Amino acid sequence: MQQHKTTIINDPIYGFIAIPNGLIFDLIQHSYFQRLRRITQMGLSYLVYPGAHHTRFHHAVGCLHIMQKALETLQNKGVVISDAEKEATLAAILLHDIGHGPFSHAMEHSIVEGIHHELISLKFMEALNQEFNGSLTLAIEIFKGSYSRKFLNQLVSGQLDMDRTDYLKRDSFYTGMAEGNINTDRIIAMLNVHEDELVVEEKGIYTVEKFLVARRLMYWQVYLHKTSLVAEQLVTRVLKRAKELSHQGVRLPASKALDHFLTHKINATNFDTNALKTFAKLDDYDIISAMKEWCSHEDFVLRELSTAIIDRDLLKVKIKNKAFAKAKLDKHINALQDKYGLSQHEASYFVFTGTISNQAYSYTQGGINIKMANGKIVDVVKASDQLSLKSLTRAVVKNYICFPKSKG
Repeated sequence: MQQHKTTIINDPIYGFIAIPNGLIFDLIQHSYFQRLRRITQMGLSYLVYPGAHHTRFHHAVGCLHIMQKALETLQNKGVVISDAEKEATLAAILLHDIGHGPFSHAMEHSIVEGIHHELISLKFMEALNQEFNGSLTLAIEIFKGSYSRKFLNQLVSGQLDMDRTDYLKRDSFYTGMAEGNINTDRIIAMLNVHEDELVVEEKGIYTVEKFLVARRLMYWQVYLHKTSLVAEQLVTRVLKRAKELSHQGVRLPASKALDHFLTHKINATNFDTNALKTFAKLDDYDIISAMKEWCSHEDFVLRELSTAIIDRDLLKVKIKNKAFAKAKLDKHINALQDKYGLSQHEASYFVFTGTISNQAYSYTQGGINIKMANGKIVDVVKASDQLSLKSLTRAVVKNYICFPKSKG
């Protein structure tokens, strides 16, 4: 195999990132991974935060970098990690988001049915494993959490994993939301392993507290921002409408890859190798290009939804703690039906309710354990003297309603 020179990527968050030769380099060069350059990390959040145009590629490479540092830190503290385990863990974090579709989560609720990006990521990894002659077998075990050494999976997918550690810092940087800026170097420096499980040394407890508070603030102010929320809902609905029309025999202008998913029912049971190869050709540009065409389509719903996104003339959204009365929903739906002569089904594309939830920390998902100076292992909430930290374990649920703005 050709020997590669050391590849350096200049990242605005961490500076120079060195890409290891061999498997990791080859995975990054693969078309499946390069596709992530064309998928935004934060969906349509750039409609709120204009700087948030960073991609899944940025994030995955950032995760790779801090995973390298985390593994080196643990090795320097005497944790035995073989070269094979190290490479497999790097491959697992590099590919953890490879299954994301255009605009991230919008695809999961529209043109594919009942199949989440985690499962598609796994399918990509299995396909790449065949192509790379079994080189990803251990990486897949770590990704799935079936490998015996639990801390390696916790670094990839846990409450203090390298995924969250990168996206909080990165999304904070690109949105300009300083509240999410965490100290990744300090987090990594405080990591250790106890009985093959990830722990944080006691002196790192305040850094973990900051991490959890930052996560809560970023969810309310950025990820669940009401404009981002309604924009993602509109993308989901425009794709649902496009699929609905396609199944009625209406031919819509779309790329070959998008057309395949609009005209076929794709779910977890029939998401086969051909579906995966077609999915690998989909990115944000397919959706944007299609919506630009659909802005002039004769179908009222498809045209208006597409135009709303392209022109950033979005629905009005209200958020409150209590559920909205059905009468309020019916009032907006009836007004829309009367104004444009729509059916109730058509009007429901523009008027709808839902819930959003924010839980910064969960006991049930593995927790974050602090290793005290006396060697005792204690959950971060119990170890902390910050009384408000316990409140972060409760899921806060809010209700929203979306409806067209009054014009004229």
